Amino acid sequence: MPDDGRPLFLQIAERVEDEIVDGTLPEETQAPSTNELAAFHRINPATAAKGVGMLVEKGVLYKRRGIGMFVAEGARELLLAERRAAFADAYVLPLLNEARRIGLSPDDVRALISEHANQPTT
Repeated sequence: MPDDGRPLFLQIAERVEDEIVDGTLPEETQAPSTNELAAFHRINPATAAKGVGMLVEKGVLYKRRGIGMFVAEGARELLLAERRAAFADAYVLPLLNEARRIGLSPDDVRALISEHANQPTT
């Protein structure tokens, strides 16, 4: 697991969330166990459990007694809504603030986005 400065339990939770968002872990399927996550990432099981616990608190995972953790119904949409809001806060609002500072209207910004939408990314 790369050390990006964030706590490992957050990185574990985000990895599981990524798999739910991209469809690798569909709703109502069994999620990796704490021990599986710990072994795969070579971390302490308590650290993996903390990441899984966060997802349970958030309503993304739930426990079936004696069976394991499962992806909750509606988890993908919950995560997508959360990520859309974070995207707006991180990218859209700063973009609009800068556009206002340099005199661009929302229509100007839309035109710029449309103009650049089909260009290859770098």
